[in-house]
Amino acid sequence: MQTNLNSHKVLSAHTLTRAGILAGISVILMMVLEFPIPFMPPFLKVDFSNVPVLIGSFAFGPAMGFVIVLIKDLIHLLNTKTGGIGELADFLTAISLALPASLIYKKHKSRKGAILGMLAGIVAMTLVGTLANKFILIPFYSKMMPLEKILELCGKANPLINSTTTYLIYGVAPFNIIKASIISLFTMVLYKRISNVIHAK
Repeated sequence: MQTNLNSHKVLSAHTLTRAGILAGISVILMMVLEFPIPFMPPFLKVDFSNVPVLIGSFAFGPAMGFVIVLIKDLIHLLNTKTGGIGELADFLTAISLALPASLIYKKHKSRKGAILGMLAGIVAMTLVGTLANKFILIPFYSKMMPLEKILELCGKANPLINSTTTYLIYGVAPFNIIKASIISLFTMVLYKRISNVIHAK
């Protein structure tokens, strides 16, 4: 029994170490690699910081994804420009992608299970991202810049955007679909190639 307890402690230490490494990679990706999408508001940018989150969730389960996102956003909070609002929104969208994806993959550990899980995650992230913008981000940024100016800036990128509702429909929702799809695609490409390294003792 003592041996099992020791093994469990070692396994936990290895798992936490991997969580820290994946979170570190996630922070770096969030800070140095992002790009805008044509016809989208310029402040909506894709980054790859949730690829390590999704990889960790597939490898060790949804709790690992939660830990990686939490570490990532707590570190990023030290250099926040949004008073923590941006980090909160990132946390919610990242979890909404990783949680359903990893739960489905945990029950069906196959390529099909991974694809179905990520499709569910894309839908969840789109819904959560839209709600986060409506109830968290827009109210916050409208205190820093008049909403009319924000919509004017969005309208220059996409003429269909002229109100909060059209911003959510033609800006936020498709952006999150594209972002989640890119993250899922890169995860599919990378996961099997590095899974042996992730699980190695």
